[in-house]
Amino acid sequence: MKNERKRREALVYHAKPHPGKIQVVPTKKYSTQRDLSLAYSPGVAEPCLEIHKNVENVYKYTTKGNLVAVISNGTAVLGLGDIGPEASKPVMEGKGLLFKIFADIDVFDIEVDTKDVDAFVETVKNIAPTFGGINLEDIAAPEAFEIERRLKEELDIPVMHDDQHGTAIISSAALLNALDLANKKIGKVKVVISGAGSAAIACANLYVSLGVKVENIIMFDVKGALHQGREDLSELQKRFAGKKKYENLSAAMDGADVFLGLSVGNIVTPEMLKKMAKRPIVFAMANPEPEIDYDLAIATRKDIIMATGRSDHPNQVNNVLGFPFIFRGALDVRATKINEEMKMAAVKALARLAKDPVPEQVNIAYGETKLNFGKDYIIPKPFDPRLITQIPPAVAKAAMETGVAKHPILDWARYEDELLERMGNDNKITRLLMNRAKMDPKKVIFAEADHLDVLKAAQIVYDEGIAKPILMGRKDVIEELMREIDFHADDVPIIDSKSDAENDRRNRYADVYWQTRKRKGVTRYDAQLLMRQRNYFAAMMVNEGDADALLSGYSRAYPTVLRPMLELIGKAKGVSKVAATNLMNTSRGPLFISDTSVNIDPTAKELGKIAQMTARTVRLFGMEPVIAMISYANFGSSQNEKAAKVKEAVDYLHRFYPDLIVDGEMQTDFALNSEMLQKKFPFSKLAGRKVNTLVFPNLDAGNSNYKLLKELNKSESVGPILMGMNKPVHVLQLGASVEEIVNMTAVAVVDAQEKERKAKREQQ
Repeated sequence: MKNERKRREALVYHAKPHPGKIQVVPTKKYSTQRDLSLAYSPGVAEPCLEIHKNVENVYKYTTKGNLVAVISNGTAVLGLGDIGPEASKPVMEGKGLLFKIFADIDVFDIEVDTKDVDAFVETVKNIAPTFGGINLEDIAAPEAFEIERRLKEELDIPVMHDDQHGTAIISSAALLNALDLANKKIGKVKVVISGAGSAAIACANLYVSLGVKVENIIMFDVKGALHQGREDLSELQKRFAGKKKYENLSAAMDGADVFLGLSVGNIVTPEMLKKMAKRPIVFAMANPEPEIDYDLAIATRKDIIMATGRSDHPNQVNNVLGFPFIFRGALDVRATKINEEMKMAAVKALARLAKDPVPEQVNIAYGETKLNFGKDYIIPKPFDPRLITQIPPAVAKAAMETGVAKHPILDWARYEDELLERMGNDNKITRLLMNRAKMDPKKVIFAEADHLDVLKAAQIVYDEGIAKPILMGRKDVIEELMREIDFHADDVPIIDSKSDAENDRRNRYADVYWQTRKRKGVTRYDAQLLMRQRNYFAAMMVNEGDADALLSGYSRAYPTVLRPMLELIGKAKGVSKVAATNLMNTSRGPLFISDTSVNIDPTAKELGKIAQMTARTVRLFGMEPVIAMISYANFGSSQNEKAAKVKEAVDYLHRFYPDLIVDGEMQTDFALNSEMLQKKFPFSKLAGRKVNTLVFPNLDAGNSNYKLLKELNKSESVGPILMGMNKPVHVLQLGASVEEIVNMTAVAVVDAQEKERKAKREQQ
């Protein structure tokens, strides 16, 4: 039943609200007749003539330099096999999405209806003038080898078959670091490879380029070990046909230093692992089931260094670490090909990156105190923001050094800035948030689970392992809705605060509440009545440790829900007023906006405290806060009390929190335009910096601006994130979407994780 629901979810995801996963978006203005006359006739003739004079001008006047074709004939699609070009299109669109979000490369996916090598090659050659690079995908071997070889020879743009080289590049980086940890010489190791397809051969070839001896590689296909007596081997496989015949995989594993699996799951036994040499290196990359289960492997050999293709184990060999950044570097120098030196540069850059200190943002994303180079961290994580600034420059330099770069980079510092700027247009920070929540999911109460959208969000966080939901509301309604959406989870509690089943707990909560409020006009009877209300009951569940966090507010006005939270949960130690911030995933990168939900007209000191709390929240997301205090005036240009309030708040922050990067009062455009700020107000603490936090002077401004940004720019919103509470409780915006509720669940979980860590530190 769960699989059927997942199937439907996948189909709806691809079908709604618009079919497919990628689209073409204009990059120039088109609102006036003048714009259109420049975009098309007659203005378009001018760049056409310039390109006709010099074909290299195509890079100057068109998208060619940032456009890659993802091309397949659908003959070897994932684990689905030969399903045809049309059926392969969702995969190719998905590849295009990854190119865009990881390296800001635009993609047209091309599905070619032919299995004939000559016809395929001719088709690609004919459309190649459109593109800056060609990514071949999901093409069956041995045709894939011949197609790539010919296209690399006959085209003057980068061509790469990622199924072959992506895995080879990532696993080679892992191999270098694993050998370093195991203190083994690459020229002496014995390597056993299960699999003899395109990826396995590409890995073996790259391993040889790194220094592995061909005679030390034993390769298996479905018929057994490749050896010189076999007559069914392709030309590429013959390179790895050994003199010795091995009876089976177990025999070959005797004394092996390295095992590389690119075949099928569960073919390696604990006995085979025990036969391997000391400090064995095992890359079991069959998906979804590795050649040997990760937990079984590390239980069998304490000295093992292991990688898999799965994200739920250390050392994931994930092609997304490679192809977006390799093409980024190749495109940026207009490389005529992706050669072996460029691939090797990517290998060594990845290997080096794993040895460098890990940014706090990555530690936070993976729930680690400190990721360090070692057996559980031999290759970088996919969420590492340094990938974009490390891999493309290494690839670009290799292209320049080998003479295949037509447009060399002269200013490397500027190039790094450009790469960082490219990554301001996605929601990577939300993916980091989700990943961190999954590391230690907490019990989260959904106080309005008898509403369909809230229940859908609870289902998603349950299925994805983001949180352990507790559903609150009318039990009969919730159960009916669960049947309707196929939400089957016997371990998810359903609580109706008004039901007889909750009498004992309701009375216990009422007594605890009455003890704290009996001298403030609350009777025991009042307390018992209040505990029938879901928000009071839910807040007491969090207070009493029966739940870790709470979400409410979907169907009720914000102040109505906030009131019991303040009354029962209360403010954290040292907090005078709570506040709320919203994280907006904008085209320029993550942007925090405060206060969006709580304080109508804060004083100067309260405004300073809001900025301070927001800074702590920004750091929770692994970012260093750069805060602009917003006003209609700039640095004393108005003496009005509204502007003076913001100036006073800034003075307070500069005096008591001198290390905080904050300044104002300033207008929003100056805050967001660093060049304009630098030119007009070079004395500002924010001059030359990229602001990631805006603190507005009142609720009117904060709330209106966040909602304007959300609706006009379709920026994803995470929030409101309630700051300054004693426990992890968050109040949703009225009518929040399913996606927003899921995001806020992740926030609640991370908030609970952080408060738990803080409590443990204080106890020590």
